[in-house]
Amino acid sequence: MSRLNFTLEKTASGSKARAAKFQTLHGEVQTPVFMPVGTQATVKSQTVDTLKATGSSVLLANTYHLLLRPGAEVFKKFGGIHRFMNWDRPVLTDSGGFQIFSLPSSRAMKEEGASFQSYVDGTTHLLSPESSIEMQKTIGSDIMMVLDQCIPSTAPHDQAEAAMLLTHRWAERSLAARGDSPQALFGIVQGACHRDLRKKSAAFLRKLPFDGIAIGGLAVGETHDERYEFTGVVTEELPTNLPRYLMGVGTPIDILEAVHRGVDMFDCIIPTQLAQRGTAFSSHGKLHFRRAVYKFSEEPIDAECDCHACKHYSRAYLNHLVKANEILGWHLLGIHNIAYYHRLMRDIRESIFQDDFAAFYEKKRLQLARTDEDNPTLQPKKAKVAPTPTLGDYEVHTSPQGFCSIRQISSGEVMHSVNRPSDEANKLYVEQSHLASRLLKRDGADGELVIWDVGLGAASNAMAALHCFEKIHAENEEGTLRPLRIVSFECDLDPLTLAAKHAGRFPHLRHGAPGQILANSKWSHFSGLLQWELHMGDFLQHFEATPPPDLIFYDPFSAKTDTGLWTTEVFARIHRHCGQKSAELYTYSSATAVRVMLLAAGYYVAEGVGTGPKSSTTLAFNHAAGAKAHPGNPRLLGPEWLTRWRRSDSKYPKDLPAEGKAVFEKLIELHPQF
Repeated sequence: MSRLNFTLEKTASGSKARAAKFQTLHGEVQTPVFMPVGTQATVKSQTVDTLKATGSSVLLANTYHLLLRPGAEVFKKFGGIHRFMNWDRPVLTDSGGFQIFSLPSSRAMKEEGASFQSYVDGTTHLLSPESSIEMQKTIGSDIMMVLDQCIPSTAPHDQAEAAMLLTHRWAERSLAARGDSPQALFGIVQGACHRDLRKKSAAFLRKLPFDGIAIGGLAVGETHDERYEFTGVVTEELPTNLPRYLMGVGTPIDILEAVHRGVDMFDCIIPTQLAQRGTAFSSHGKLHFRRAVYKFSEEPIDAECDCHACKHYSRAYLNHLVKANEILGWHLLGIHNIAYYHRLMRDIRESIFQDDFAAFYEKKRLQLARTDEDNPTLQPKKAKVAPTPTLGDYEVHTSPQGFCSIRQISSGEVMHSVNRPSDEANKLYVEQSHLASRLLKRDGADGELVIWDVGLGAASNAMAALHCFEKIHAENEEGTLRPLRIVSFECDLDPLTLAAKHAGRFPHLRHGAPGQILANSKWSHFSGLLQWELHMGDFLQHFEATPPPDLIFYDPFSAKTDTGLWTTEVFARIHRHCGQKSAELYTYSSATAVRVMLLAAGYYVAEGVGTGPKSSTTLAFNHAAGAKAHPGNPRLLGPEWLTRWRRSDSKYPKDLPAEGKAVFEKLIELHPQF
């Protein structure tokens, strides 16, 4: 049972935005809530009285810094942080995981914990889940955080998974260390920018008796769009009866977007950090008080704000304080910025209760993107459109949904035009082939599994298979996996080279393997169980010298652009090369012409899963037994399809001479499949 007595009061229509409340040892908290950051048991430039006057209800303090100074003995003497800093409202303490992450040159991570050197006196400390919780108990915070391993959000899958699993083990140890303390404890979801890891982490933590769950490992390298995307991915997996906390985020627009995706709690140093630099948030946009335009201004910072700074001081005076580097300027702008954040949270909460958040969100997100509209720095100019990255005959294509693909300029064809490339690769090739289960040694299947990746392109399919292998490798004991060989065929590396140069737009390429493939045409997993090799040149000249595959991911450009790879003879050659070995061919095409060529080449053809606008795709088996043994129970084309084929304009291959049509038609009609 939760120690916070969390109550969900209202969920907005047309949004995941929530209004709630929970009870801590030092008072009630209403959400959504912003927590000013008091790292060293103080919010920079502020007093307890000014914080209360702005509307602060919860403060955040940091275990790492308070452990080093003033130290546990001081908190024991004072009976905790509340008496020590004269604050009688709730306090949340971070565990120190992010600060350890921020000191890569002076710390070492291991199973026991994080060993680091003190910046205060140079002594060495070990911060473990147990010692972090013990220190947080001594601090006496209302809400404690588990110790986690934070890594860059752009880390490759294997590193992100290892950090996530360590965080999970530390989470269990943190719970045990909490014992019967009345303090609440939050778990932390990790997994970087990898959907499967984020979902796995959330699923693991929601089974444990935490009082709330935080989203960690964001705002550490990813784009804004990725931050919003993965925030939504996680909240979809979290229980509705616990508070949700997005750690270290962020700007007002970041907070609005996260509330829209179902987050309740936030913290960030931005309000006081920007105040120190002379910057204030306002209803007119962001104001920079070093600018001479404010030198004679008698206006308040923001006429819509009733904070102490706005009621008593002019923009001219703030301009003077900032230019003179007076601490009072930092103090007053800090008051205003913190009050601005709290007013934003109150307005959001009110809009949720009025069931008007969706409209509020659409209006506010535009307002929060403004700068000082009354005093623009320069005359407005038309926004410059960044040039589209290109290489050879290819360019980066941005879809209306916001994800990027590679487009061939000459033909106009886009690789993965409707679905995110990694999503389509997973659904069509990895999941449909049941690759994960096939990688395990079962029922005598323990030999090497071979995948042909025909049409490497930007490596979406090969990387989907690689990521699948890394996930299964991390989840299973040594000796339980089959070796995997991925053989990619490509005649033009420009698509992959272009995508790799812009890996920020292509998340599946944030891994060391694509670079090695481009440089050396091969890459090996550290376990030795996965080999990825590239065969450059014409597929038709290379494939017969390559070991027969178990799975074929057939993904060249369409027959319109790459005619030579979509013929009955090509499919027949592949069929002959596979011989007695059972092989499966997966392709995005659902065209009657493609299916009839596969049938004519001797395959047993079935409908595949739909992707995007396609209601189905195609998979083919070189032996009937392969279709029967497939774990997905695919539906082979039957009499209904045959009837449609008889009426089809694509009844015969385009290159089939008229005299061969009768023989071809008989070949299809008498196919054993029918």
